[in-house]
Amino acid sequence: MTDLKQFIALWFAEDIGDGDHTSLASIPEDALGKSQLIIKEDGIIAGIEVARSVFAAFDATLKMTTFLHDGDEVRAGDIAFEVEGRVLSLLQTERLMLNIMQRMSGIATRTRSYVEQLKGTKTKTLDTRKTTPGLRLLEKEAVRIGGGENHRFGLYDMILLKDNHVDFAGGIAQAITRAKDYCRQHNKTLKIEIEVRTFEELNEALAVGGVDRVMLDNFSVEDTKRAVELIAGRVETESSGGITLKTLRDYALCGVDYISVGALTHSVKSLDMSFKAVV
Repeated sequence: MTDLKQFIALWFAEDIGDGDHTSLASIPEDALGKSQLIIKEDGIIAGIEVARSVFAAFDATLKMTTFLHDGDEVRAGDIAFEVEGRVLSLLQTERLMLNIMQRMSGIATRTRSYVEQLKGTKTKTLDTRKTTPGLRLLEKEAVRIGGGENHRFGLYDMILLKDNHVDFAGGIAQAITRAKDYCRQHNKTLKIEIEVRTFEELNEALAVGGVDRVMLDNFSVEDTKRAVELIAGRVETESSGGITLKTLRDYALCGVDYISVGALTHSVKSLDMSFKAVV
């Protein structure tokens, strides 16, 4: 993953500072040991390969033996992996590794529940930019591991004209026209998506043309079905805004291509697990 090493260095600096004085005070420097990652809750595991990078970055002599893989279903009591080596290294990497894996596994678990609801439809689950600052790299990877798809990664890899852009630009037509002109002038091949809030805005967007996807923002299920029929395959369609696990399938059955869900990342419960010494 791009920039992962840089992030890991920052995370260790934040956690360890000038030294893990508890471990240094109580554990001999040459002590060797083994720890196991124990799953304490059913779900989908994610972050094993990131954990491997964390251990390697801190102490290349640590030996990691894996029994599970990213994306596997897990049950309470499963052992995901074992790590052997210097006890001081095991203790100093423990919390960082757990924070990453618990968060990523929680996201993957929630994502999988949404993906399961969409079985038998053409609709794909998308994440959003509603991520934890500094952790977007890992959180979007967790969505992918859970079976979802990534929307744009940031503000730089797609043009998404949302309500505020439309309002500040003076309307749908002005926003789309300026976006197309911008791409032409700067030799950009970015996809353009427009968010619409009403059928009036939808009709205007379709009349202007030149967009790759229309986002139906806070449309009811009935209006979504009508909108998809109106668009009739001319552009990709995405539903967004207040869609829950309970209503997800109803929106998918309207025929939308994508449903974006901020809840995949912004309010997830971490999956419970622990890293325990083998004695």
